[in-house]
Amino acid sequence: MRRINVRIAAGMGALTLVAAGAAGCGGRQDGATRDDAGSEITCEVTENTRVGIATGNATGVYYVVGNALAGQLGEATGGKLTGTAAETGASVQNIEQLVAGQYDVAFSLFDTAVNAVQGKGSFSSPQQVEALARIYDNYTQVVVRADAGIASVADMKGKKISTGSPKSGTEVIANRLLEAAGLDPAKDIQAQRLDLTKTVDGMKDGSIDGFFWSGGVPTGGVTDLFTTAGDKVKFIDITPLLPKMAELNPAYQAGTIGADVYRTPADTPTIVVPNVLLVRKDLNANVACAITRTVFQKKDALAQANPAAKGISLENARNTDPVPLHRGAEKALQELGGS
Repeated sequence: MRRINVRIAAGMGALTLVAAGAAGCGGRQDGATRDDAGSEITCEVTENTRVGIATGNATGVYYVVGNALAGQLGEATGGKLTGTAAETGASVQNIEQLVAGQYDVAFSLFDTAVNAVQGKGSFSSPQQVEALARIYDNYTQVVVRADAGIASVADMKGKKISTGSPKSGTEVIANRLLEAAGLDPAKDIQAQRLDLTKTVDGMKDGSIDGFFWSGGVPTGGVTDLFTTAGDKVKFIDITPLLPKMAELNPAYQAGTIGADVYRTPADTPTIVVPNVLLVRKDLNANVACAITRTVFQKKDALAQANPAAKGISLENARNTDPVPLHRGAEKALQELGGS
């Protein structure tokens, strides 16, 4: 069982965040070249190259850590490789736009990434994506208004529930949890497909009864809600649904959100799922290697942006099967000593 118990960091971190690029192009100027499968991997980027990074909602951890990573790439490569992070709807959308060439790197929940390479779920055919590494875990955070009469997912029937941004990993997990509880997401709840910022606003003004969110902890938007609303909102325990979720994908595991994370009265049992960084299969291997190396060499700087990045470890980096590792990432992890 995984457990995170951290004090809320003051602000969003000490790093100066790189401004988000335009959603349509990821802010790229000098895109990475395609990979030559037979070429030697040196992990050196010799030409000025900018990569677009698809993250997630602006108040979520993907966005914060993605911006921090973008800011570290130049420092790690002598300015040859730079990055621009963009706000997106997260996992499903990220993969679609990654494959379309709009971004070069994408954050994704592992269960969504598995669906992508297998052509299942939201994907009608296998997607040509590979992993740079498994990174930190996402915690499924299900929050309801204390006066909404909701003690379980099944109690959400007839209620106004935010299931996350359209085509997000949160939406995938939310719908699976609802189905595991015996509800039809399209009929049994008043689904609000909102990003986290709008969701939190709805919880504050009472127009939403509860929401699902999958993210690292602490997530800024959730911190804001608990700080502002106090005991008017609460977590619910979703772990009774874990057996059914694990049947769908073994990536779903038990975890705990410590009371210190959001200053709640008690720890909250929940379901966790790993995150992965994805790239196209044909991304230049030296660029892939340099990005992967930066993730681990600059881990402390990423954790300054959000403590969730403390969960990044070489020990787990290779655990991406059935999503294959990019050959550039393989080289980087070998050099870094990843098992």
